[in-house]
Amino acid sequence: MLLDTASLYYRAYFGVPDSVKAPDGTPVNAVRGLLDFIGRLVQDHRPDDLVACMDADWRPQWRVELIPSYKAHRVAVETQTGPDLEDTPDTLAPQVPIIEAALDAFGIARVGVAGYEADDVIGTLTDRASGPVDIVTGDRDLYQLVDDARGRRVLYPLKGVGTLQVTDEAWLREKYGVDGPGYADLALLRGDPSDGLPGVPGIGEKTAAKLLDAYGNLAGIIAAIDDPRSKLTATQRKRLDESRPYLAVAPKVVKVASDVPLPDFDPTLPRVAAQPDLVDALAHRWGLGGAVSRLSSALLP
Repeated sequence: MLLDTASLYYRAYFGVPDSVKAPDGTPVNAVRGLLDFIGRLVQDHRPDDLVACMDADWRPQWRVELIPSYKAHRVAVETQTGPDLEDTPDTLAPQVPIIEAALDAFGIARVGVAGYEADDVIGTLTDRASGPVDIVTGDRDLYQLVDDARGRRVLYPLKGVGTLQVTDEAWLREKYGVDGPGYADLALLRGDPSDGLPGVPGIGEKTAAKLLDAYGNLAGIIAAIDDPRSKLTATQRKRLDESRPYLAVAPKVVKVASDVPLPDFDPTLPRVAAQPDLVDALAHRWGLGGAVSRLSSALLP
């Protein structure tokens, strides 16, 4: 089980009231919510391995060089020596170090790699896995990793993590008319304002799905631009032709990496906290007793 950690703690932050605070008044709604999310996931799915995948770089420069608008609207502060600072709610940012400390104290593997997003870590771990993989995320971009033959699916939270949309190939075809790899092509064609991806003007989700159905994949659509026998409308042909520079670079930006140089780590789901004294100290310091107890109970075999 691979967790898109930032996606989940954002959901916890907005889903758990900010009245949930530590004894000193510091909001800990994202911390408590995420620990409860993980406890529920472990309880319901009993994974052998569990990895909290992290955004060491939420806007990698190599993606920005290809599409400068990539996530540009989310930049709070530009930096010269490292990743730009993301526009994050004032009361969420201070909770992230607490989340990281709690995961480490429990012994839950936490993996982030400089220059890569959590999606890329997830893509690489999924590619390397020898068995089934459940990816837990509120980010539809990761639908591209769905692969029934290899047991890869996305668990998309609808309400907390108690109600999860199980995203497999049948669901993708019913909803979008594509398979996992086809979802990446669909996403780059239609664009995604939340990620600053312009897409092809005039090509929305339904048109993108129809084009992919007709021509198979992005390469087939590009070949159809130059094929006078193809059934592209004059407007579609013109817009796709004018978008060739974008279409040449968008796949590398949209598709998750599968070759991230991962550090050595142990993904095994812990059955007891790795540092119980530290867990107790964090619970006391931040008022996390209930969430810590629930996660500890869920971990027990």
